[in-house]
Amino acid sequence: VGCDRSKNLVDICGEKNFQAFVCDALSVPICSGSCDACISIAVIHHFSTAERRLATIRELVRLLRPGGTALIYVWAMEQEYKNQKSKYLKEKIGSKDPEEEINTGMAQRPLSGQMPGSSSQDAACSSQLLHDSKDEGCDAKPVADSRLPVHTNRTSFHSQDLLVPWHLKGGPKKKGGSTDTVLFPAGSKESQELSPVFHRYYHVFCEGELEATCRSLDGVRVQKSYYDQGNWCVVLEKL
Repeated sequence: VGCDRSKNLVDICGEKNFQAFVCDALSVPICSGSCDACISIAVIHHFSTAERRLATIRELVRLLRPGGTALIYVWAMEQEYKNQKSKYLKEKIGSKDPEEEINTGMAQRPLSGQMPGSSSQDAACSSQLLHDSKDEGCDAKPVADSRLPVHTNRTSFHSQDLLVPWHLKGGPKKKGGSTDTVLFPAGSKESQELSPVFHRYYHVFCEGELEATCRSLDGVRVQKSYYDQGNWCVVLEKL
């Protein structure tokens, strides 16, 4: 059974005869202890505070039966790890691509106060988790003001908290004249035409951060922690 915040994506699953429903990862309408396994891929890095990211993992653990396991993937700050560039960096498009030029600058976006659940303690919480993991390899620069940097696609990250451009492109027309809405990453081959640009929030994780967050929960054992093509990954077990 799958779930997603996007009704359009859930509808696609339904068209393919898969079971899926719309929900929020902070409150999944499934009974506690009813799942043998849970998978969270590229979700938790979209939550805006350390408190909410931790709550999302706690909700994932709630769904598991004792002995059940969960696999979590989040985007890594380190897109070049052990002298190997990630697939994300390797697929970099030519610097003269006009799409890439759109992805620079700063966005006026408050770091706290505007998003539910944010607080002045979140930065301290995140820093403490990193300290507990005894990791010194993350060179993220703290955001000094209320603006988030806008990431340039297919480049290395210079901030843990940022906005990633996403281009909206009209798809093929359905019967009746309505138009499907299709999203393509900025700079992708599918996004050749200029189109509205939206900015999605990301918190990219430093080495050890996801594992430390998982270990801060009671009744959980981290079975495995690893790096996979620009992502930090954890397999955890509910005790």
